Amino acid sequence: MSTNEMAIAVKQLRELRRMSEELETEMETIKDQIKQHMTMQNVDELIGTDWKVTYKTVNSSRFDTKAFRKDHAVMAEKYTKQTSVRRLTIA
Repeated sequence: MSTNEMAIAVKQLRELRRMSEELETEMETIKDQIKQHMTMQNVDELIGTDWKVTYKTVNSSRFDTKAFRKDHAVMAEKYTKQTSVRRLTIA
């Protein structure tokens, strides 16, 4: 890929990233409107002709790695596995 082709590709990627961020913002706004409506109606499920929306509390249990490392540093080190990845960053 030539320098000019690389410049064009980076420019295209930046534009697509900008568009993606705009779409993500718009999607979050619409989701917030739906959640607000459901909260005001005091419902956790709405069903339409070809859609279903649920807005429910979900409980989950997660392992607190930070607290475990603090309380059991030696054991945490023993079971910690290092990994390597290649990261592409475009600025």
